[in-house]
Amino acid sequence: MSLHEMFPAVHAAEMAVQRNPHSWEAWQTLGRAQLGLGEVVLAIRSFQVSLHIYPVNPELWKEDLSWARKLHEQKKKAAEAKATQEGAEEIAVAQELIPDYDFESDEIVAVCAAIAEKEKTASATTKTVVIVSASGTVETRTEKEECATTPDDTVFIKAR
Repeated sequence: MSLHEMFPAVHAAEMAVQRNPHSWEAWQTLGRAQLGLGEVVLAIRSFQVSLHIYPVNPELWKEDLSWARKLHEQKKKAAEAKATQEGAEEIAVAQELIPDYDFESDEIVAVCAAIAEKEKTASATTKTVVIVSASGTVETRTEKEECATTPDDTVFIKAR
């Protein structure tokens, strides 16, 4: 570990733990080597085993386990911050994918013209319905109020 070669250090510490699983120093060394690799959860477990074997060691409590727990909390907070940032980016991307509607398109102009036509020729006894299909075809239907029907949903332009 002092040479900053963490993989061999972890391997050596694991061998020491296998050779003598009741050695608190071997578990402490394994935990420190795991911290060097960034395996915080494994290091916490190793420190807990070491404390289980030798619970009165203040170095394990104050330095090793408390440091590993602080690192674990920092990792959690960083992961949460990253998740919220990714969620905000997904929302921004989703909003960019919503198309803008062209309010000067032929369909909108046709609807406005048909509504204007309807208002000119509206009478009190009949009901006029203007239907504009997706292809831009305008159809005006005049119906009596007692047998009013709703047009088929497939002919309407769907927009938000």
